[in-house]
Amino acid sequence: MKIKINDVEYEVKKDYGETVKSTPLDEIVTDYYKDFDYIVGDWAYGKVRLKGFYEDDNKNVKSFNNIKNVDDYIENSCAYGCKYFILKKCSINAVEKQK
Repeated sequence: MKIKINDVEYEVKKDYGETVKSTPLDEIVTDYYKDFDYIVGDWAYGKVRLKGFYEDDNKNVKSFNNIKNVDDYIENSCAYGCKYFILKKCSINAVEKQK
C-alpha cells in the first residue's frame, strides 16, 4: 500500500497493529523526515514516536539509523509489544542520497 504524506509518497513496508490509517501522519511528519529513506513510528502509552532510517548506501547512514538494524531498534528502544509501522520513501534517487 502507498500513502502520501505532505506531498511525499511512501510505501507501507510494515504496519504491525494496523496503525497507519489511524495515525495523523500529515500533522506529525515534518520536513525533518524528508531526508530519511524510511520513517518508523511506534505507539506506546497513547503517543506515537517517529525515527528516521537510511539505506546502506546513503552517505548519512550510521549504525543507529541503518534500516538493517530496525529490528534491534524496535526490540530495544520501543515498548514491548507496541504497535509500529515502517514507511519507505518511494522517490529515493541518487541525487537525494548524495545530499
